[in-house]
Amino acid sequence: MRYFDFNFFIYAAIDTGRTGQWARKLLQSIESGEESAVTSALTYDEFFWKVRREKGYEAALTATEALLEMPNLRFLEVDDEVIWKSFELIRNLKMDPRDSIHAACALLHGVFTIVTEDKDFDKIDELNREWK
Repeated sequence: MRYFDFNFFIYAAIDTGRTGQWARKLLQSIESGEESAVTSALTYDEFFWKVRREKGYEAALTATEALLEMPNLRFLEVDDEVIWKSFELIRNLKMDPRDSIHAACALLHGVFTIVTEDKDFDKIDELNREWK
């Protein structure tokens, strides 16, 4: 199982280039059950906001509904334990809050591979970052 950062879903939804094609192909493997995936509930917020900004409100509704209904994708809660782990990552690694929430969710759920282009996750020794 891998953790998917929100930027992966953005590429799948709005990028028309090679990265978008790669992301959509990987999404198909999640939807078909070849791959199981998790992400944070924070992804829902980030995804809707970014698609709305780039493509408009109606496109954001449609894309976000598809994200929420995706088979084999589970949204992890952001609870007190995640927030405190996030704060620890901020304090120790000088991470941004959103990145640290994603990292904390992955780590606390025993997921040590994150699919993201964001190199800030390389600061975390326990996480293996994958991109294309």
